Amino acid sequence: MKKPLAMLLALAMVFALAACGQSAAPTATETPAAEATEAPAAEESAEEPEEIIVFAAASMTETLNQIKEIYEKDHNITITYNFDSSGTLKTQIQEGADCDLFISAGQKQMNQLDITADKEINTDGLDFVADGTRINLLENKVVLVVPEGNPAGIESFDDLAAKLADGSVFMAMGNSDVPVGQYTQKILAYYNLDEEALANAGAITYGTNVKEVTTQVSEGSIDCGVVYCTDAFSAGLTAIDSATKDMCGQVIYPAAVLKTAQHAEAAQAFLYYLTGDEAMVIFESVGFSPVA
Repeated sequence: MKKPLAMLLALAMVFALAACGQSAAPTATETPAAEATEAPAAEESAEEPEEIIVFAAASMTETLNQIKEIYEKDHNITITYNFDSSGTLKTQIQEGADCDLFISAGQKQMNQLDITADKEINTDGLDFVADGTRINLLENKVVLVVPEGNPAGIESFDDLAAKLADGSVFMAMGNSDVPVGQYTQKILAYYNLDEEALANAGAITYGTNVKEVTTQVSEGSIDCGVVYCTDAFSAGLTAIDSATKDMCGQVIYPAAVLKTAQHAEAAQAFLYYLTGDEAMVIFESVGFSPVA
């Protein structure tokens, strides 16, 4: 009995060793470790777009938003706007707000940030404008607008001056730190009208930017207002007269990349685009024009 049992045990050990020496074949759903790979990271997401922050005069709201839609489709760029009066934007830049590109509705506010400007204007010696980037981008016009139906029957700037003098109209204009307000001050001076006296007499009300003035006119809360022709167009207001160069000077919109820009190269590329034909068509559609 011992001999047959010993033979059976020996055979069992042989089969067990043979089984251990074999490796299991991979199933149809298994992948050998050497062949396993992970999905490429490219599928996770495309490269994040670069963001540029543009501070621009409120009068450019409609046109720049149209341009943003076109530009972002063709470039890996996200444009973030801050629209307000040029005076407010200048103060925000001076106080350290993030801004890559500044477009002002007046030379004064840009000059106040430009170290190369007249020291009588840049009284604080501010140095924000990047060398070689400042350009005169656009020209606008200052116009006299009235509410629907023109209830006060104002016919022109000449007529407005006469009616202001006799106290028969109520006019809206921009504050003194707003470019459109500064142009209006020049118009009042052209007609030898005392702004302070008119304001004290209740003949003038003020807006903190040009959009506030257009809103007052649109609502009919005043008899007339002085705004840019581009804002009159966008608000659907009737412009009954345009100020001449002798009355208020040339209305130029300067633009510049800032020395503090976090994305200076992208901002410069966008500024270059704004000078091109595609953008200029949009600007001209509301009344802007290239600088002559």
